[in-house]
Amino acid sequence: MTVIGTGYLGATHAACMAELGHEVLGVDVDSAKIDSLKAGTVPFYEPGLPEVLSRSLDSGRLDFTTDYQRVADFANVHFLGVGTPQKRGSYAADLTYVRAVIADLVPLLEGDHIIFGKSTVPVGTADEMQELADSLAGPGTNVEIAWNPEFLREGYAVQDTISPDRIVLGIGREGSRAEEVAREVFAKSIEEGTPFLVMDRVTSELVKVSANAFLATKISFINAVSEICEIAGGDVTKLADAIGHDDRIGRKFLGAGLGFGGGCLPKDIRAFMARAGELGADQALTFLREVDAINMRRRDRVVQLTRELCDGNLLGHRVTVLGAAFKPNSDDVRDSPALSVAGSLSLAGADVSVYDPQAMDNARKVFPTLGYADSVEEALEGADVVVLATEWAQFRELDPVAVGELVDRRVIIDGRNVLPVEKWQDAGWEIRALGRTL
Repeated sequence: MTVIGTGYLGATHAACMAELGHEVLGVDVDSAKIDSLKAGTVPFYEPGLPEVLSRSLDSGRLDFTTDYQRVADFANVHFLGVGTPQKRGSYAADLTYVRAVIADLVPLLEGDHIIFGKSTVPVGTADEMQELADSLAGPGTNVEIAWNPEFLREGYAVQDTISPDRIVLGIGREGSRAEEVAREVFAKSIEEGTPFLVMDRVTSELVKVSANAFLATKISFINAVSEICEIAGGDVTKLADAIGHDDRIGRKFLGAGLGFGGGCLPKDIRAFMARAGELGADQALTFLREVDAINMRRRDRVVQLTRELCDGNLLGHRVTVLGAAFKPNSDDVRDSPALSVAGSLSLAGADVSVYDPQAMDNARKVFPTLGYADSVEEALEGADVVVLATEWAQFRELDPVAVGELVDRRVIIDGRNVLPVEKWQDAGWEIRALGRTL
């Protein structure tokens, strides 16, 4: 098989498919990325992936190229995993890279081929790509487009690829071979009991964006409740524990705090809203605007809270922001709440020092003017206020007595509601958190 696009999704999928025993060729137009992967270096942080990549390269089952002709000659099964970023000046998804793959690859194909789309796309994209492929295929060549959306969690992508919680396949033709081929590709997972769900292409596209929209809604719901808790004097963490015992609700994704970010949830819910409008269902997803707004308000609240702790004026105060990645076990700073807060504090006049175990290089590219420390200890030195913005284990496990010797004032904002409050208070810290009165 081939895997087209070797970003986060494609590189992970290629390496893991080879780990499962398939012969895999990854392709990308970015020669630097291909050279890195061929050398066994993963160009982003994902636990476990460097080891899988190394084993797959050493086995001879995995290789990478920039040559589309080699891709066309190598296999009849192709996975499409290129990016679908948000369009500039619009909520809609940019399908430039998806269309480019079909336009560049299909004219080179001969015989029967299946292209499994894995990218998150607006509903109707697969049918559009099928029409494009049919128009570009040469005489005697048949190209079937099927959709096999990904459900990777950053930090757990290897596990989610090798042992997924479900496999979704969207097919669009009578006599489709896609199901038969997909069952062969994912045979190990299916044998281990992974649900294999076959449906039409339109529904398969909607599955992914609906899942992300639901998760985003759940996060923003508890953050909306946390706003009430702050005003009324409640504790959102105990509230979440209580409602989470209802198995219809569940405790997962009820962690009130700085909210969601990254390269998926924010852009996907916005693209979902945009596509609904294009389809004439303008009112169906208007609630997602409030989901997005609640999420962004949490960032503003942390900045406001920091200002309050600096007597209403951030100018000249040293603020330490612990975290730059949008979540732990990742170096991804796309739409990161942590980095957004750090940037806003700096713009408001604070002297900001940022530290993250993995995301420093990426953070510098986005906010080069921020202060970056080489260690958590250096970041904390002389701080007036500390903001825990990404819940890395290293930050959760800090010794409040030891780090209290580094700061000027023992004041911390737990932006993720993960610190043991009493332990920090016993060490002389003033601790504030979103949705709690401490």
